[in-house]
Amino acid sequence: MTSVSIRSRKPDRKTQAPEEQSKRPGTGKPHAPPLSPSGDLGILIAKRAYELYSERGYRHGSALDDWLEAEREILSHIPPV
Repeated sequence: MTSVSIRSRKPDRKTQAPEEQSKRPGTGKPHAPPLSPSGDLGILIAKRAYELYSERGYRHGSALDDWLEAEREILSHIPPV
């Protein structure tokens, strides 16, 4: 015999009702979090890799080389921690 859990449809007493939450100052809709530094780094590398690809005349076959070269260039501009 399998057990079945039944969830109550009543709101949790610990959470406030939406109208109560909106009355408190500074608690509007949450903003989207900014990209992480590693996400920004990936974007910079991807853009530079595409630039290298375009400089080669959009010839296929060197995507990894373009990425690694872009990564070297971008990381060389970041000061060590």
